[in-house]
Order: sequence, then structure tokens, then C-alpha cells
Amino acid sequence: MELNVDGPKKTVRKVEVGEGVVINDFTNLYECAIGKETKIGTFVEIQKGAVIGSKCKISSHTFICEGVDIGDRVFIGHGVTFVNDKYPRSTNEDGTPKGNGDWSLTRTVVEDGASVGSGSTILCGIRIGKNAMVGAGSVVTKNVDDDTTVAGNPARRIDRGD
Repeated sequence: MELNVDGPKKTVRKVEVGEGVVINDFTNLYECAIGKETKIGTFVEIQKGAVIGSKCKISSHTFICEGVDIGDRVFIGHGVTFVNDKYPRSTNEDGTPKGNGDWSLTRTVVEDGASVGSGSTILCGIRIGKNAMVGAGSVVTKNVDDDTTVAGNPARRIDRGD
């Protein structure tokens, strides 16, 4: 089902949503897809072309940009930021403002069952593996293997201490 809601408390334009999706107020979602039974927190932005799986929890103040694919049963903590441009600049070499065709989108994938802790930044071109865990406040600069926990800046593998 495609959902469109424009109002003082949320903007949802051309969003494909599954059954049971909850979208809280003060969100900005456009031209993205959200799987069934996923919860989107307050003050979340999800940009065009982003795909969110089923049964996910996207916590408040999170930014999911174009080029991010999130699997099923993924937890994204509060204030997580994804990046999609390896070389961000506001202008071209000639000083003209950059436009849509003046940069390269680099995709990021978060696999099924992964968890990303609050306040983390995920650089582009990264794959976070199945059931992996990213500790709060981490800066992820490299791929994270399945069933692995990383933390820090830059994020490094740590023992889960199970």
C-alpha cells in the first residue's frame, strides 16, 4: 500500500508500507519502502530509495538516507546517522553548487537481525552482517561480519561477553 500524509505533525509521501507499520509524529519519509510491523520513531527521516524490512524498530532522531537497505528484525537506536557519499562537497571544482548528478551514491546494507546502538554513524559502502551488533556511539568505517559486535571510533571487534 502506498501512503501519503502531509500535515503539521508528519510528512509521508509515496511510501510503500506493509501491514501494521507504525509511523510516529514529526517524521519525514518520502519515496521509500517499509516492511510490515515496523515501528518508525519520532523525528526520523527516511529518504527516497531507502528500504526498511519487516519487524524493525527505527528509534527517534535517526537519519536514513538514500542508498540504505535495512533487512528484517533490525534495531536502529536513537540518533543513528547513515552516510551515502564518500566525498561530500557543497560545490563542484568550478564553484557551482552540486546538484543531483554531481555526486556518487554509495550503498549501505544492514542485514537481518542486526542492532545499531544509539548515536552511531555508519559510513557508506558498509555491510553490517546478520545478527551483528554495533555499540552505542560507534563510527563504523568497515564491514561488520555476521554475529560480530563492534564498538568505538573507529568501530572495532569486541567480545560480546555472553
